[in-house]
Order: sequence, then structure tokens, then C-alpha cells
Amino acid sequence: MVGYRLTTRAAQDFEDIFVYGAVTFGVERAESYAAGLEARFEHLVEHPRLYQAVDDIRSGYRRSVYGSHAIYDQIVDDKQILIVRILRGQELGTALR
Repeated sequence: MVGYRLTTRAAQDFEDIFVYGAVTFGVERAESYAAGLEARFEHLVEHPRLYQAVDDIRSGYRRSVYGSHAIYDQIVDDKQILIVRILRGQELGTALR
């Protein structure tokens, strides 16, 4: 695997998580949590099939939990993972459309 990329919605999720964390817990903790998410993205690249397939939710998607968030990704090919959404308690049917 070469890397990962975020969908527009996942990038917005990431930004929203950071802003919420900064306001609620402080910038230092928000930066730490964001770095942890990015480390998990890299881990997904290194081990793309390690985490749970959730074909019952959406065919081809996998889920990894980091902290209080679920990362939904899709293996694009042998070189890339697509981070589809980063969710916390949202209605999955709506969020993963």
C-alpha cells in the first residue's frame, strides 16, 4: 500500500472532530487525538484487511474504531485506502450514503 486519501465528507468529519476537541478539551488534546487518527489511517494502509468488514452496512466497507470514533474505509486497490467517513453516533444509513 502506498497511502490513503479522505473523501470530502471524511475530511469534513476530521476537521469537525478537531474543532470540537479544541473547544471542548483544548488544542493540545485535539492535536493529539488528530495525530492518533492519522496514525490509525497509516495502520489501515499497512494492514488493510485487519479490521472488520461491514458489508451488512455497506458492501466493500471496513470499520476501525479509534477512541470514540468509527473510521469507515474502503480498499481502493493494492496501493490505496479511501477513508469514507469518521463517525461518532451518527445514523449510519444516512451518513454512509
